[in-house]
Amino acid sequence: MSASTVEFEAKIKEKPKRVSKQNRGISWLLLTPVLIFFALLNILPTLWMLGLSFYNYTLTSYKPPKFNGLTNYLDFVKNEQLSASVSRTFLFLFLAVIFQTLLGILIGVFFWKNDKMPGRRLALTLFFTPMVVTPIATALFWKLMLDPTFGVINYFITSLGFGRTDFLTNSTLAFPTLVVVDTWMWTPFMALMTLAALGSVPKAELEAASVDRLPIRRQITTIIWPHAKFILMLGILLRSIDAFKTMDLTYIMTNGGPGDTTELIALSLYRFAFKSFKLGYSSAVSVFLLFIAIALTAIYLYVLNARKKAEESA
Repeated sequence: MSASTVEFEAKIKEKPKRVSKQNRGISWLLLTPVLIFFALLNILPTLWMLGLSFYNYTLTSYKPPKFNGLTNYLDFVKNEQLSASVSRTFLFLFLAVIFQTLLGILIGVFFWKNDKMPGRRLALTLFFTPMVVTPIATALFWKLMLDPTFGVINYFITSLGFGRTDFLTNSTLAFPTLVVVDTWMWTPFMALMTLAALGSVPKAELEAASVDRLPIRRQITTIIWPHAKFILMLGILLRSIDAFKTMDLTYIMTNGGPGDTTELIALSLYRFAFKSFKLGYSSAVSVFLLFIAIALTAIYLYVLNARKKAEESA
């Protein structure tokens, strides 16, 4: 082999390395604006909030911020009203996500099985409308419908011979009413996630199962669930985090009342931050909410990884 041939082959081997380094440099150059934007709008405010949570600072006070260590966190734990608000928020999360998931799966499976149904696209478009309406508009819409004097729901109730009911000022009905409204608004999201999850199932496997006359229970456990679980559980995770942060529905429809029966933790946080202007204390509550969101994400990833390891070992 001549020296020129060896030199030519060496240049060919070095070229991909130079190209890969150039591509890596271009990639970082393109990512830099996004990373700066992310740092300015996410990382720095989070660090500022974390630091402020260790200070006693009220915006309307003339006193400068004073470091008080873990006092804000200890006060948060000792506050019975906030503890009840957190428990109420978890109950709201559990009920709303359960109902939305079950109804979303049923509706999603219905549209998935009836893909040749006349008017399917129009029905899906109309069905997904509540999901794209802003929560403030939804809350106002339902508040008007539930009005005891001129609300359309009470009109139908009285036409059936029953008395008028004020759903939003009744201490027994106010909380379930919020769950129903949230379920109405976000069930289309879970139906959409169900359709996406079912769309990821290979049709060849379903056709083979149909030919082999595999029972529907076995089809779900061996074919549908392994392919659809990631998207479906991702939808449950997103809804859990979003339900935990619900504030607009309660603020517009009940403002936490009657009493504090519908006071969720996000609404309590709003009161501390933008009514009392206790920025140090509200930052501590915000850090708590942040850790809850991280915990929910960690549980989701743990469940997925545990199932994956169990399937690999089987």
